[in-house]
Amino acid sequence: MTPVSSKLYADDVSLLMVLIDTNPYFWSSTKNTAFTFSKFLSHVLAFLNSILLLNQMNQVVVIATGYNSCNYVFDSSTSSMQRAECLLEKLEDFVDKDDSLSQENSVDGVGFSLLSGSLSMALCYIQRVFRSGPLHPQPRILCLHGSPDGPRQYVAVMNSIFSAQRSMVPIDSCIIGSQHSAFLQQASYITGGVYLKPQVSDGLFQYLSTVFATDLHSRGFLQLPRPVGVDFRASCFCHKNTIDMGYICSVCLSIFCKHHKKCSTCGSDFGEARKQEPSASDQRRKTPDLNR
Repeated sequence: MTPVSSKLYADDVSLLMVLIDTNPYFWSSTKNTAFTFSKFLSHVLAFLNSILLLNQMNQVVVIATGYNSCNYVFDSSTSSMQRAECLLEKLEDFVDKDDSLSQENSVDGVGFSLLSGSLSMALCYIQRVFRSGPLHPQPRILCLHGSPDGPRQYVAVMNSIFSAQRSMVPIDSCIIGSQHSAFLQQASYITGGVYLKPQVSDGLFQYLSTVFATDLHSRGFLQLPRPVGVDFRASCFCHKNTIDMGYICSVCLSIFCKHHKKCSTCGSDFGEARKQEPSASDQRRKTPDLNR
């Protein structure tokens, strides 16, 4: 693959893919707080306008990440309407459709948003930009995420992360929920992005404008937040649970929490799980000395 840096318009021209979490179950859980979905959108709209004002060649694409689906809701390169009106109109239509699909399925708790789908759509859009011509802006992905991680999406999310790493596309993460996201911690760490969980939700625009508005070239001159700790635990392929230790297929590297006779991913046959036999030194320690 041709290096991304050889095809750029300039160092400060950016293509920003913004993934907005519109999970209705997550936002319904924040009704008792002062940080509502409408207030969240006001911060995001101000941030998007600031990105487009920094450079007239900057491009912004917004992808809505719902509970059942995800879709493109705004593209600054094709939108002829007012930015706020265009974004809010398409976002409202998407939320209504996703909410109607969510009512068909009963969910206990907050529920998971379709993060793997929105990441895949962002990477597909970036690949189209790469192949559209000899020059393109420098792409990056920003995830505005609040829902908890969906263990069943582990494989798809990790595939997207490694695809972004190979394409040299950093994934920035801004967590707006109460819990940290292990998926996005790994995504930002592996791709060289920035992971941030704002301490004050009302100051979201300040966090976005000071940390995530800078282009990739300018980041080399700034002291951006560094990850304090990254949760590298994986999810098993059999029950989709997060585990600390497990069994790994030597052929396809699938992870299982329990021993299986056959790999459910590639079909390889596993041997019997062996119990750890004590070593010769351990046996000498346990054998009593009869000469004493």
